[in-house]
Amino acid sequence: MDSNKFKAQKRLRRRYHGRKKCFGDPQRPRLNVYRSLRHMYAQIIDDESGNTLVAASTGDKSLEAECKNGGNRTAAAAVGKLLARKALEVGIHQVKFDRNGFKFHGRVKAMADAAREGGLVF
Repeated sequence: MDSNKFKAQKRLRRRYHGRKKCFGDPQRPRLNVYRSLRHMYAQIIDDESGNTLVAASTGDKSLEAECKNGGNRTAAAAVGKLLARKALEVGIHQVKFDRNGFKFHGRVKAMADAAREGGLVF
């Protein structure tokens, strides 16, 4: 079996396991994280209505100057700060963290820590 395929299957298994427990509602929506090799994406989702309330990524125009390379920890921290600022503007203070099957270290942890510093509670 190809090692990349095996890694992807393990991540999907972790993802499904976590999604059984994590469900966002209007009082406490879900903060979903996705990372690729080049970019970092985060969005706050209300699962009851199926709407994305707030989203941020390394592809945002406001982060262009700050993030030359979107696939590192500094870029992930910038995404976390931007997401927290947008969420507080909309009135979202508490979220449930959904790491989407990714291990909680490196870029995912940097994004989560920056979002907490920005004022989100999870």
